[in-house]
Amino acid sequence: MPPAALFSPRHWLSWIGLSIVWCVGKLPFTAQRVLGRALGVLTARLPGERRRVAERNIQLCFPDLDATHRAQLLHASLRDLGMLLVEFALAWFGSARALARVPCAISGLEHLEHCRAQGRGVLLVGAHFSHLELCARLVSQRIRIAGMYRVMDNPVFERAVLQARLRYAQAMFAKEDLRRIVKYMKSGGTVWYAPDQDMRGKDSVFVPFFGVPAATITATHHLARLSGAAVIPFFHRRNADGRGYTIRLEAPLESFPSADVAVDTARVNAIVERMVREAPAQYLWIHKRFKTRPEGAAPLY
Repeated sequence: MPPAALFSPRHWLSWIGLSIVWCVGKLPFTAQRVLGRALGVLTARLPGERRRVAERNIQLCFPDLDATHRAQLLHASLRDLGMLLVEFALAWFGSARALARVPCAISGLEHLEHCRAQGRGVLLVGAHFSHLELCARLVSQRIRIAGMYRVMDNPVFERAVLQARLRYAQAMFAKEDLRRIVKYMKSGGTVWYAPDQDMRGKDSVFVPFFGVPAATITATHHLARLSGAAVIPFFHRRNADGRGYTIRLEAPLESFPSADVAVDTARVNAIVERMVREAPAQYLWIHKRFKTRPEGAAPLY
């Protein structure tokens, strides 16, 4: 049972919201797709700060696109946010039977199996696409993985979502829990995480992302160095027909980590950029990726 404090009146709206998400997660996959597309019509029309952030990010990252094509990408990415709710709901609260019915093609598992045969841990490096949580669960049906996550500010959602994740993940680590993550990978475990957000106040360096200096956490370099784990790019996308997902695990990065943390971090950004270019409308452009600026540089938002 949740602690009694979580049932106080100030959390009632959170429980209502959580109940709605739970109900969405129990819908048939076809109904979820219809609902996601309907929500997408609304999210594409809503004004606000996040829309302006997405528009600015697309302008910065695709300067060669003309205004028409940038507007088309913005509209498509905002519509994609409609699927975010249903995909997170399915990942958190969908049954194992429901997940087994979701069409999913996975390639590259042999890279992971090879590392495991050697007793070597693996760091799966992905990116913040709208379906990141769902695809992590789809992968967990084939392999045992753990995840890194940021603790939610809302205690109701934090408790419920952590419990939901632990039903399919072998473990969940807060991003600050470096010691346990390293120990887990040293024992041969596989950890998934996405290093493509501006984590202000964290250990980071400025390296290019779509040609723009971006404050990027150096955790990939440090985790690989401390654990000896292989670093495997983990890419996923929703298929063009919207009926399923394609997941690709690539070969482990060679000569990683190097002696240069900035070089390694730039290499990771280049991998994320390549992933984004394959499915740009499915990337979460609403995050202020370039909020932290080099000293003396003008703000971009």
